[in-house]
Amino acid sequence: MNTKTTKIIYWTGIILTSLWFGASGFFELTTNPVVWKITQQLGYPEHFIYLLGVLKVSGVITLLIPNKLLRLKEWVFAGIFFDITFAFFSKLAVLGFPATIDAIIAFAMVSVTYAMFRELYAANYTKNIIVN
Repeated sequence: MNTKTTKIIYWTGIILTSLWFGASGFFELTTNPVVWKITQQLGYPEHFIYLLGVLKVSGVITLLIPNKLLRLKEWVFAGIFFDITFAFFSKLAVLGFPATIDAIIAFAMVSVTYAMFRELYAANYTKNIIVN
């Protein structure tokens, strides 16, 4: 796959992920009744819902900054994967398998986006040797 295609897939994924998690974070921060009812039904307390909202909006802002904060973006992707994983298992336990479809779609979308991120920004780990 060439770099142009990789960038198109990456930025499409970033935009979709940002819309998905940005809207979710916004709804959590503005106490949207539908989002709050489902999240509380899953057993999460109010203070946790606010924290999720803050972290999602902060993560989206980080993802949308091009070519900067690459290590922080790794953490954002990790946080998104944790969010999706917890959402999947919480919904599976409380609401049943049909309620997990959104988490499965999100997991696929974010996985492809992360793979493109790694393709564009390959980690170069080198060991610094200090000589006295």
